[in-house]
Amino acid sequence: PEIAEGECTVVLDRTPFYGEGGGQVGDTGVISAGDARLAVQDTKKTDGVYLHICTVKNGIFRVGDKVNAAIDADRRAAIARNHSAAHLLQAALRTVLGTHVEQAGSFVDAEKCRFDFTHFAAMTKEELEKTEALVNAEILAGLPVTMTETELEKAKKMGAMALFGEKYGKMVRVVRMGDFSIEFCGGTHIDNTARIGLFKIVSETSVAAGVRRVEATT
Repeated sequence: PEIAEGECTVVLDRTPFYGEGGGQVGDTGVISAGDARLAVQDTKKTDGVYLHICTVKNGIFRVGDKVNAAIDADRRAAIARNHSAAHLLQAALRTVLGTHVEQAGSFVDAEKCRFDFTHFAAMTKEELEKTEALVNAEILAGLPVTMTETELEKAKKMGAMALFGEKYGKMVRVVRMGDFSIEFCGGTHIDNTARIGLFKIVSETSVAAGVRRVEATT
């Protein structure tokens, strides 16, 4: 019924925290009630329930307490920049390498975006430079980023790119960046590509037969 020290998992009736999913890490931050404080070290999501992985910093928390939940906004903004950059990266790779390029996995946190994709050969220095320049051109263009919830079939008709291996319900969220990128995505994003600032490819490697990996940062 209550906790005053150690680690705990907290469930709230509603939350601003993003639960890990779709390749994006969970939010961190603070849950407080008066002077009592919980440090949220990670957020997971299971069957639509958000699980806040916490450590008690001080005070006592009881079942039924009203609390204030505050995400680490600077970290969230950095994650959003990298996630939006990953969408631009996919569109740029399809432009530079061809439409056979499809997402085969991704990981986004505050430091980097990692994007795995189908391609038959290592990218050349010229292809990497072209891809990076194309992403930066779209950042500089200041494209508006819009998020809309719509029916799955309507989203497909819009030309939205589906995520590899993801199962979709009847309603989906579509993230659009001007006319350059349109994808299914439940993650967090900035509202204009200009906010990404600068995009830099750090490495390009092989992860499996016919699958390449680009790591980049913003």
